[in-house]
Amino acid sequence: MAYTTIDNPELYFQVKTYTGTGSSNAITLDGSENMQPDLVWNKIRSTTGIHRMTDAVRGVTKELYPDIVDAEDTQAQGVTAFGSNGFTVGTNAGYNTSSATYVAWCWKEQSGIFDIVGYTGNDTARTISHSLSAVPHMMIIKKRSQTGNWAVYHHKNTSAPQTDVLYLDTDGATQDDTWFNDTVPTSSVFSVDGSGAVNNNGQTIIAYLFSEKQGYSKFGSFKGTENADGATIWCGFRPAFVMFKNSGMSSTSWVIVDNKRQSYNGNNNSYLYADTNSAEQTGVNVDLLSNGFKTRHNLSWINEETITYMAFAEAPFVNSKGVPCNAR
Repeated sequence: MAYTTIDNPELYFQVKTYTGTGSSNAITLDGSENMQPDLVWNKIRSTTGIHRMTDAVRGVTKELYPDIVDAEDTQAQGVTAFGSNGFTVGTNAGYNTSSATYVAWCWKEQSGIFDIVGYTGNDTARTISHSLSAVPHMMIIKKRSQTGNWAVYHHKNTSAPQTDVLYLDTDGATQDDTWFNDTVPTSSVFSVDGSGAVNNNGQTIIAYLFSEKQGYSKFGSFKGTENADGATIWCGFRPAFVMFKNSGMSSTSWVIVDNKRQSYNGNNNSYLYADTNSAEQTGVNVDLLSNGFKTRHNLSWINEETITYMAFAEAPFVNSKGVPCNAR
């Protein structure tokens, strides 16, 4: 039995926490393997501040903001370089205020698991080619050159997810919309309609495509129990990162937990909202297990109605040699 195709997920995804210095700062990832990231998502933890995304396709110093609709901006003192095992930040407060604390979630492009696609809109329903070499299970799409919502496709969002959209930058419920041209993506293309933030004429657009990989990533949904003994969700790995969204209920934020800001399971775990500029908070109880995660709180964001999630591994539950990992 093949338990995983990726024995070390840190080759393709890592979480890094760091403290700002106020001067140019080379951030080294501390996983067991070197990883040059292609996407870095930064968030200041110790105070309020918007989220910031930089990727290798748009280039360093080009930032987008996952919690707001603003267009892309150039920030000369943001992420200034991608290194062989990390990235460098300049002096901008969103990345590197002296003594402030930060987190960075970092992905590397890899066939079958993650692809970054840039394209220009034309107001005509069409397909966009990608190089994921797998069917995307989650897509996050943002118009760069104008304001616009962050469109999210998630294959477990509803029974017909291609007809619906979530917005990463809001706490709203799923919306019935034709942004994905009511068409399921394939292993070579995804579809966009002739309007909306995913295909405006002449506008530059970026898309982040993710696919499930056994032992590395999972994009699923579950029914919340609405009590402290929440659902236990099988992922097939010990998670390094989980982002939740109650897709059926408005006024429920996207919630992010990870293995670097949560040192052990139990009460008072740290979390961030993906759709607001709030500082890091504590009090959401999510256990990161050897084979998945368990919600231990009756919060509507993570344990009521239908919860969609994206999760990336720290270690597979059992590696290709049959060796199991431990819970946190």
